[in-house]
Amino acid sequence: MLVAAGTLALAACASMASGRDVPAVITSPTPESRAELTRIVRRALHDAPVTLADDALTRASELIIERSRPRNANGVPLSGREMRRPEHFRLVKNGSQCVLVHEHSGKRFPLAAATCAPQ
Repeated sequence: MLVAAGTLALAACASMASGRDVPAVITSPTPESRAELTRIVRRALHDAPVTLADDALTRASELIIERSRPRNANGVPLSGREMRRPEHFRLVKNGSQCVLVHEHSGKRFPLAAATCAPQ
């Protein structure tokens, strides 16, 4: 009986450890992984246009997307202050998978083309 309980407890610990999110950064970004990251961020933001740096998520696990301010034809901002909050994403490694998490919605987006390592 004790052996069975110990085995179950050990199995439960192993499954919880593999399902834990660890902050991560992208290693060896490629054009494909950058395009995938851009597509996923756009999808999370309901197809809003985004511009990401080539080194996005390569030094830090957090990605902050600020909203572009509306401008007139001369490029002057239409209002003096942006009241909406920026969007926050974080990259985590869960087991062997890289996952982008949209903080506002809690939605998780697995990255197929990117490789990542714990930060």
